Parts: sequence; structure tokens; C-alpha cells
Amino acid sequence: MSHGDEHGYGDLTRADDGPYQGGQTRTRLPDQPGDPYGGARRGSRSSSRSLITVVAVVVLLISAIAFANRSGGGPSSADGNGGGDKPKAAATAASGTRPVKTRTDGIPSGFAHDEQGAQSAAANYAVTLGSTGMFKKDSRHTILDLLYTSEAAARLQGPMDQAYSADFLKKMGLDANGNPPAGSTFVSRVVPIGTTVQQYSDSGAKVAVWYVGLIGMSAQTSTDPVTSSWKTWTFDLQWSGEDWKIVSDAQKDGPAPVPGDDRAATSDEIRKATEEYGGFTYAR
Repeated sequence: MSHGDEHGYGDLTRADDGPYQGGQTRTRLPDQPGDPYGGARRGSRSSSRSLITVVAVVVLLISAIAFANRSGGGPSSADGNGGGDKPKAAATAASGTRPVKTRTDGIPSGFAHDEQGAQSAAANYAVTLGSTGMFKKDSRHTILDLLYTSEAAARLQGPMDQAYSADFLKKMGLDANGNPPAGSTFVSRVVPIGTTVQQYSDSGAKVAVWYVGLIGMSAQTSTDPVTSSWKTWTFDLQWSGEDWKIVSDAQKDGPAPVPGDDRAATSDEIRKATEEYGGFTYAR
């Protein structure tokens, strides 16, 4: 089983990769046929007719949004009454079953016994398994016991302890207890983009989570800066003990979007962002 991508929660055999090789220069070539974003740039038009059309479209859009947000508290509200013609929300839209209110050791629990509950469980489990807690022995054992079936947790604990060895942690810039050096910030996050149910029954579900992962050390002297990767994490879940539990899981690369032209942030900017943006406590 692999948890994430770069060095730590990815393919653990890659933990001995060399230092980050920086200094690359990106060159933008002229638009080419077949370039997915090639024909997107066009010159501006000064036609008054075009301007009037744009203004009209914006006004209509604002009016439509205002109308859609009118609640009124009548039977056409979100309680489902009188909404037979209302289109269904997308599978991973923010609407749907309310988030769980229960937490165990800070981890959301008590997910609904349906497809939405299975998706919510898988998304939140990916967030937890991609967190810095996996790099510390005690919290890692707690995470395994909470998220996996008892059989799977017992099977994984030994191999996971070996994978997160002192040598491996040292290569990540951490001490034997999984702590970063003073003045440094270790980043390990999974941010779900969407989920899909591949199989479902009352007793089990197979859910794939598409996510972007962040991992690395934010420090001015770091040789392993924070990098991103795109992965799909698939969970085989079992309904057990009034909640969804992981039986097994697997990851694969992508799908990854075309990289943009964003300037890479400095180590200090990444550190501040990690501290200021604490991450979601509930996914989906």
C-alpha cells in the first residue's frame, strides 16, 4: 500500500531520491495545433456592439443568480417538497447528506450508510492518511486502528512501521519521532478534488478519490522543497461497526492537468500559507 506520492506517502521505495534539482527555465512556444490550451488567447475587440452584449450577459447572469438564491421558506425549499423538477446535484457537489457531527480522535466518523456516506468516508480517509500524523508512530497506529478494519490494521501496522523507519524519516528531514528541525515546517497534505463510486452494496463499496497532494520541507536550507502531485486513491470499504472501514486501498498517478505558469512560491511563503490555511476538517 502506498500513501501519496513524493517520498513519504507515495511509493516508499522512492525515499532515497536525490535532492531537488531547481533552476529549470520554462519557454512558451507559439500556439500549436492540438495544444489543449493553445487557441485560448485572442486579441481584444473594441466594438461597442460586443461591449453591449457582454454587459447584457452579465446583467442576466446576476439576475439569474439572485433569483436562484431566493428562498422564501416555502415548499420549494431544500426539504425536497415540491421539487420534483429540480435537477439532481452532481455526484461530488457540496449539496447532499449533511456532514457528520461526530469525531474520534479528531477524525470524522459515523458516516451515512449510503453512497454519499461512502464517498465522504473515502475523501476524509484520504485526507487523514496523507497528513503529517502518518509520520509519527503513535498517531499512525491510531489512524490505522480507526480507519481500517481490525484485520487490515493488524496486517498493516508492522509493514508501515518499517516503511516509516528512522532512516526514511531522516531522508525527509525529520527526526526519529517525525518532528521537523526548529524553524522548519514539514508539509504533508491530501486535498480531494472529487470522488466516484465504482461499486456499492449495503455491505461494501469501492470509491475512488481524485486528489492533489503536497509534501516536502519548508525551510530556507531544505533540499526537499514542497512539491505537488496528482493521484487517484481507490478504497475498498466495508460497513462495519456502524461506520465505513477500509479493507484495502491502492493508488495510481493522475489524471494531472496541464501545468500553469504560476511562479513557484518561496520557502517562507509556503511556510506562512501552511500556518495560515489550516486545511479542511471535513472533506466533501
